Amino acid sequence: MPDFLAQLRLGLAHTAKARGDWAEAAHLYGELAQPDSPSEIAAEALYWAGVGQYKATGDPSHLAATARHFESRFTDSPWAKKASVWAK
Repeated sequence: MPDFLAQLRLGLAHTAKARGDWAEAAHLYGELAQPDSPSEIAAEALYWAGVGQYKATGDPSHLAATARHFESRFTDSPWAKKASVWAK
């Protein structure tokens, strides 16, 4: 059941992103990126949380911070590879 609920919450976050509500999307993705989230959800959510924070604020440091998070979590995930371009 937790995986199903996480998938539903991921859908809500994607919906917020699609309508351009980046602050809400970043918040929802951030909740899903917590250490107790299912890893397949958390890695994607961590990536999109960083993008959402950047899009909501225009501050690129959020992208670099996301890349740093991937250095210690989900290091072999495709999401870590995508975020690696933001590493400084």
